[in-house]
Amino acid sequence: MNNVVENLQGVPLSHYIWLSTIIFSIGVVGVLTRRNAIVIFMSVELMLNAVNLLLTAFSVHSNDPSGQVFVFFIMALAAAEVAVGLSIIVMVYRNTKSIDINVLNRLKW
Repeated sequence: MNNVVENLQGVPLSHYIWLSTIIFSIGVVGVLTRRNAIVIFMSVELMLNAVNLLLTAFSVHSNDPSGQVFVFFIMALAAAEVAVGLSIIVMVYRNTKSIDINVLNRLKW
């Protein structure tokens, strides 16, 4: 355990912050610019993974395991989100023969 902490602390915390910022930004751009529902879900997963990386890095940096516990719960939430989201996408595709989110306007009252 001590060896893992030493190896992680060899990389400056700012590198983790920059990497998480870049990954999160790619996810935001994907959510805002794409109209494909699957790509939007993948972008949301990118944003969640950026937050997980940052929480883990701060947790190891401060020698506090609570950040890693939060990562566990975020992973469980992301798995549930994927299961529900993909089932919704499958049902929308069965009804509209498209996964374009602009087609969903036809489903309004």
